[in-house]
Amino acid sequence: MNGRDLVRAVMDVGTERGRRAWRSAWRHRRADALGLPRRGAERARVPGLLTGTEPRPGGGVLRFARSELLVRVTVGGAVFWSWDGAGPTPSYALVGGGPEPDPRAALEPDTGGGWRVVSERVTVAVSRHGAIEVRTPGGTVLRRELPPRWWEPAEPVAGAPVEARWLQRSEVAADARFFGLGGRAGGPRLRDGVYRLWNTDPKGGFGPGDDPLYITMPVQMVVADAGTHLVFHDNSWDGRVVLREGEEGAGSGADRPGTGEVRMEGGPLRCWVLVGTPARVLQGWSGLTGAAAVPPEWALGYQHARWGFGSAQEVRRVVSGYTARGLPLSAVHLDIDHYDEHRVFTVDEERFPDLPGLARELADQGVRLVSIVDPAVKAGDAVHASGLAVGAGGAFVRDALGREVRGEVWPGECAYPDFTDPAVRTWWGGLYAERLEQGFAGFWHDMNEPVSFAPFGDMTLPRSARHALEGAGGDHRAAHNVYALAMARAGWEGLVRLRPAERPFLFSRSGWAGMQRYGGTWSGDVETGWEGLRASLALVLGLGLCGVPYSGPDVGGFGGSPSPELYLRWLQLGSYLPLFRTHSAIWAGRREPWEFGPEVAERAREVLAERERLRPYFLTLAQLARRTGAPYVRPLWWGAPEDRALRDCEDAFLLGDALLVAPVLECGADRRAVRLPRGRWYDTATGAAHEGPGQVLLDAPQGRIPVLARAGAVLPVRSPGGGVALEAWAPARGRAGGGVVIPDPGPGFEVAEVERYAVRWAGDAVVVENEAGEPVEGVEVRGLGPVAGAVEGVPGLV
Repeated sequence: MNGRDLVRAVMDVGTERGRRAWRSAWRHRRADALGLPRRGAERARVPGLLTGTEPRPGGGVLRFARSELLVRVTVGGAVFWSWDGAGPTPSYALVGGGPEPDPRAALEPDTGGGWRVVSERVTVAVSRHGAIEVRTPGGTVLRRELPPRWWEPAEPVAGAPVEARWLQRSEVAADARFFGLGGRAGGPRLRDGVYRLWNTDPKGGFGPGDDPLYITMPVQMVVADAGTHLVFHDNSWDGRVVLREGEEGAGSGADRPGTGEVRMEGGPLRCWVLVGTPARVLQGWSGLTGAAAVPPEWALGYQHARWGFGSAQEVRRVVSGYTARGLPLSAVHLDIDHYDEHRVFTVDEERFPDLPGLARELADQGVRLVSIVDPAVKAGDAVHASGLAVGAGGAFVRDALGREVRGEVWPGECAYPDFTDPAVRTWWGGLYAERLEQGFAGFWHDMNEPVSFAPFGDMTLPRSARHALEGAGGDHRAAHNVYALAMARAGWEGLVRLRPAERPFLFSRSGWAGMQRYGGTWSGDVETGWEGLRASLALVLGLGLCGVPYSGPDVGGFGGSPSPELYLRWLQLGSYLPLFRTHSAIWAGRREPWEFGPEVAERAREVLAERERLRPYFLTLAQLARRTGAPYVRPLWWGAPEDRALRDCEDAFLLGDALLVAPVLECGADRRAVRLPRGRWYDTATGAAHEGPGQVLLDAPQGRIPVLARAGAVLPVRSPGGGVALEAWAPARGRAGGGVVIPDPGPGFEVAEVERYAVRWAGDAVVVENEAGEPVEGVEVRGLGPVAGAVEGVPGLV
């Protein structure tokens, strides 16, 4: 127990909820003492020497003295390998059984007594000791996995499965940089350190130094001069990843490779690797784990949330404040205080006497209502009673003795649905009918790591708690990290059954690999401060590289009261992120723009107006994310991973292919250095053109942040009349450009039509043409001013 936990534990003793949390924590500890096998003495095991091979489609099985390895290259070039007989399925991350083996890839002898599988995009080589190398077609090694090591019980219990801890070490190029591992506040580039794989409520506001957070994934994106690859260890158990960047010319002049280490407390040792450009890698990852959900068009607008609205009258007051000032607002989110005594799927009729009427009233103004949904169910209430009737044993997680596991959450003593049971998911999904009848149009899942309040130890379920795990059976050690993912699936599938003609809007605080199939996420309780602002960007970038394109922070931070400057800078950043939402705690300062004074309110008007203008572009990015796996928000190195300066730039990002956004992340700054990728970039505020690669120093007054448009870009924007118009940025002389536009096909799952446009110089004019080569009228062409150079050595670039 650290110092902060100790102080909290002592304080909690003085409250009724605190005393209940103490009792719950002790019950969980006793359950684990009784329900988990004692590890006792262990023996280590390594594969040993290669003894034989068996060719199979796409690769084969290599047998070693004490283990066996399956290697398979699939259609499209994804590499799968596993030890000790583990297959690609069952898996919570994959859709279906994964891609088919590549019929052209075959197992063949390699030098030094090893074997290899050669395919068009990748070669996998295995040494006679069990080391695995992933190579480019030209032979460059992208990744080398050393022979793994297992620790097994020295005296296994008869009839019980052998639970082996394992360790896998790897080496990458000396110049490689690491990204990913889910939502990491200290990212997006992952420095040397230890990263835990256990979804965790950080117990209050967090900043860049806090780890782990709500979403952890064993997914790494590794970027080096030789190429980019994504590696995914498909294992949901608790684990740790240790990363250490390499060093070129270290010691005697030889390169020291970058290293990684994955330690898991159990579960299968199986791995996927995808290689190629960042775009190709994430397209392959999307193919493995599922296409991203496209949010409804309105969910790409500005949204306002607060824990502590308190009543329907307060909701009306806030909405009327936006309306009276002419500020656009797409949705209002209601937190747990709209529930009856915090119980899920209920309404406090005293404070919200006619919630459906309120929803209709707001809908007439173009504002939707979004409801929080927590997984914990108050023991003894109506939802709990209905869950007890599900299946033969009820819907809730039980301990090793068959007793219902209880925890302390907002409503008091609660039970936890076992979302790893298909029957439970069906039951839970049906409960959203109550939310829809109340008039809610969208849903945010909270507290689903899952959380059980505890003054000491882990704030979650006992590790010995039993789960269905799709019929395979197991305990919370395997189910914890996928609990929120399975909850999101339950909600998504239920909403599709209830309203099949509408795309659901759902986002979740916790999740795992593949969660993009069911919606997105948000930052959780990011701290109010400049460090929290920086962490907000890190989370969105990192999650996008793990295949979760729709996310955003609590603008202004969850707790505390931001200064007018910090609030405005956060609002400016949030307006260029997919989920654009203010949110705050019940004890925190207000987040309405007019609460920060008339100057901030006027600046906020400009910010919100620009988001509305760009909403058609965000919809195009959402459709592209579904089709290609490319996130809306991309690191600057997205199109040029070989540019080392871009790999180290973390304070700016690309919004799609067209825009480069450079938020202000430091107090008092009114100028900032911006690293430019190759090509011409236009300052959208001044029209000034700058040539990259290099750095430029740009003005960033309080009212705006630097946003640059790529020369030759064509993007959809909202016209003053409310329709969709095209905005084009002039290409450099002698060059051409273009872009795609994907209009919203409607509220459901209709297939969207893709419109492609080209832009080029025709004499002294810039023309935009459609796919048929016909000129498009009414396009606003920008970027016809003078060109400035980029300046190297500008101070202030992070």
